[in-house]
Amino acid sequence: MSEIITEYRNENTKDIDLLSTIDIVRKINEEDKLVALAIEDEAPNIARAIDIIAKQFLMGGKLYYFGAGTSGRIGVLDASECPPTFGVPSDMVTGIIAGGDIALRNAVEGAEDNFELGEKDAQILTNQDVCVAISASGNPKYLLGVLAQAEKAGCKTIALTCNHKALILEEAGLGICVEVGPEVIAGSSRMKAGSVQKMVLNMLSTGAMIKIGKTYENFMIDLMPTNEKLKDRAIRIVSEIAGVNASKALHTLLESGWNVKTAILMLMCNLNREQAQEALRKNCGVLRRALNYYSKV
Repeated sequence: MSEIITEYRNENTKDIDLLSTIDIVRKINEEDKLVALAIEDEAPNIARAIDIIAKQFLMGGKLYYFGAGTSGRIGVLDASECPPTFGVPSDMVTGIIAGGDIALRNAVEGAEDNFELGEKDAQILTNQDVCVAISASGNPKYLLGVLAQAEKAGCKTIALTCNHKALILEEAGLGICVEVGPEVIAGSSRMKAGSVQKMVLNMLSTGAMIKIGKTYENFMIDLMPTNEKLKDRAIRIVSEIAGVNASKALHTLLESGWNVKTAILMLMCNLNREQAQEALRKNCGVLRRALNYYSKV
């Protein structure tokens, strides 16, 4: 019998093919409720991972997610959301899937079993970066190749898995293991295991961005207002933080070149655009530091 718990048969869903549609939904929902509770047990390791990532970001390092199949797709998804959400360069967080971008939509046979492919893909890593290896089972040879190359590069490594016997836990510098038991459909790790991976990656990227000053309170102040929805959000953020009406917020955002932090400093510290930009430069782009600085001047 397999040692991978996600491959086991779930006793709670043995009769799922005989149930009504609403009862199928309820069965799946019952299993999904276990995910957040299981993640709670790994909170200390998730926090350690966030601190590692934030430290490397401040040193100019980058974050790389590696995975095969579902895990790789989830990593690519989280990475792709970082630039519009936090205004970071597109290469600051990168998702790499075994088999390349074609594997986002199609199965690439043998990619997850290819140690050498993992080594090759991981040659992008440096000693300033962080590598997160993602896998429900934690045993793909592709990821073992990634971690081997990461070690050669002196890169920080984190393993995210749902199997306490995962080989990647032995190879990574820090392990995050969230076991949620057998899946609703045996072996379908896109379900609870996939939810675990999505939720934990949300925590890793969001937590690290918070730590390096990419938010103010719980506002995404480095967002890139590239469409009408995001422009409306920028107006609301400036209005709320600076305590002005929407018209004033819009006017100042236009003056600032649609830079939320610059507009807030202009309003709250009575600065022009150039002065606000200089204040941000002096304070490493962290709005709270810039505001604190001017409150003492």
